[in-house]
Amino acid sequence: MTRPIRSKIGPEGRIAETIPVEQEPLQSVVLFSLAEPMLSEAIAQTLASPAATRAQVFTQLVREIERFMAKHPEERPWTCNFYSGTDGSTIFRGGVGHSLVVDSAGRLRRARSHEDFETTYRFIDQSCEIETLTPRYEQMREYRPR
Repeated sequence: MTRPIRSKIGPEGRIAETIPVEQEPLQSVVLFSLAEPMLSEAIAQTLASPAATRAQVFTQLVREIERFMAKHPEERPWTCNFYSGTDGSTIFRGGVGHSLVVDSAGRLRRARSHEDFETTYRFIDQSCEIETLTPRYEQMREYRPR
């Protein structure tokens, strides 16, 4: 009879070791993506940029993450959709229910993709697409330089 094993993922996102399940300490099983540390670095670089250029800087860095992840199809997929808010903000919506918003003053905020926006939709043939997004800033968390 084979014993169940679990793989531990190292910081590079690769299997670091495998251990029998009965010896494994209890812990939350959370998926890791190589894009996560890259996104953290993109946020830090964006916050270090002048407020007037933050939307442009963050867009460029997110595009780099997308290109990198496209070259690593074995990893968990990572995507981002770009929108312009009704107030002049730039909105970056990820595939896991989170968004990042750079407002017109250059402040960077983390948002939930549905609850933190007033959203209108357009229906074309058999599809439903976002037409407008109006950020509800009072519900968002602002990122600040460390």
